[in-house]
Amino acid sequence: MVVLDVFIVNAAIPAIERDFRAGPSGVEWLVTGYNLAFAAAMITGGRLGDCYGRRRMFAWGLALFTVTSVLCGVAGGLPALVAARVGQGLAAAALVPQVSALINLAYDGSGRVRAYSCYALTLGGAAVGGQVIGGALIAADLAGLGWRACFLVNVPVGVAALLLVGRHLPAGRADGAAPRLDLVGAGLATAGLVAVVLPLAEGPDAGWPWWTWVCLAGAAVLFTVLVTTQRRIDARGGSPLLPPALFTERGFAAGLVNVVAFYLGVASWFFVLALYLQDGRQLSPLRAGAVFSALGAGFLLTSVAGGGLVARLGRQALALGAGLRTAGLLGLWLVVRAHGTGGEILWVALPMAVDGAGQGLVTGPLLSRVLLGVRPQVAGAGSGVLASAQQVGNSVGVALIGAVFVAARHSGASIAGAFGGCLLVLAGLSLLVAGLVQLLPKTTARPA
Repeated sequence: MVVLDVFIVNAAIPAIERDFRAGPSGVEWLVTGYNLAFAAAMITGGRLGDCYGRRRMFAWGLALFTVTSVLCGVAGGLPALVAARVGQGLAAAALVPQVSALINLAYDGSGRVRAYSCYALTLGGAAVGGQVIGGALIAADLAGLGWRACFLVNVPVGVAALLLVGRHLPAGRADGAAPRLDLVGAGLATAGLVAVVLPLAEGPDAGWPWWTWVCLAGAAVLFTVLVTTQRRIDARGGSPLLPPALFTERGFAAGLVNVVAFYLGVASWFFVLALYLQDGRQLSPLRAGAVFSALGAGFLLTSVAGGGLVARLGRQALALGAGLRTAGLLGLWLVVRAHGTGGEILWVALPMAVDGAGQGLVTGPLLSRVLLGVRPQVAGAGSGVLASAQQVGNSVGVALIGAVFVAARHSGASIAGAFGGCLLVLAGLSLLVAGLVQLLPKTTARPA
């Protein structure tokens, strides 16, 4: 539900604009408000799981996400809808970090690899499915709900999942006394993430006004103060929001670098691909979503069948996945260069499937390795940092690739030409990931 709602709203935006007679500047906060709240509260949400139990925080986050989905579906105006979307983002920040923390604690060995493969498959399926499901719901107009069905579809899923939490999820509380939440650290981390994500989300469309640079400079100050306070709290035996020992574990630190690099090319890829398919090839949201299913098919294949390859090759399986991504993106670049916005859509779908296969081979194993050496007592904090790294990577990537696309269009390039330039940058980022995975530890065993 959480990842689906990042993408499904794109299909609903035109109908929302018509219903509420809103302009693009107002409606864009349906995306920005959700993503901002989601990213900014993620570290605090993860640490709350360490403090109060991961199953409990998962259940509270799931319940709040379901309730705010109802509020989105019944909103009578744009301000109420934006407020409910912010509530969804906060709920997601409480929910998501508990998932990887629970997987990390409940599984080991090959079972852990399979669990993370299922997790990655869920993330990828939701990202691709958002394009398809959103378009289908709008086209079907179930019970005359129109765009509201894109939010109300979460309700039966959320209720069913809540009924299963108590029976199937472990408590997820580490042994020993529960830490107290570091409120100062939570405030600094939240403010710092807002100061990073907000200008990256709003800057490209606004032409990078002065306040975006002030925010980014302020973020550097806030994170410097955060690091200083976390070290002081840890030195006197307290419970910092971000235990410094997290970042001394090689797998965690190197894994975060890889996560940011990899996610630079995820949301940004979906963003420019949607522009190419809908604005360039003039496909409807539903037909564009169907083309995305080629990428999903490749992702499904390697997510399900790639476990043995990861077990044999270790971190080199991730390098292979990044190499497949590069090949798929360059193959699509050749297609676009030859045919522009014309030609058979099959020639677009084939390299997309190769790209999806590469993504599937990287996503699950990478997320699994980041938390491999993290102590159970700080698994929630580690999961929160991991999820924040994903969101920051996505935000920076969209700003970077979006800037490449806009600059190409301003210089007179066609949509196909601008898209082709973005493909080359994305291929370069994927090659960077293939190199950076060499920083990860060779072992896949949890340390004693």
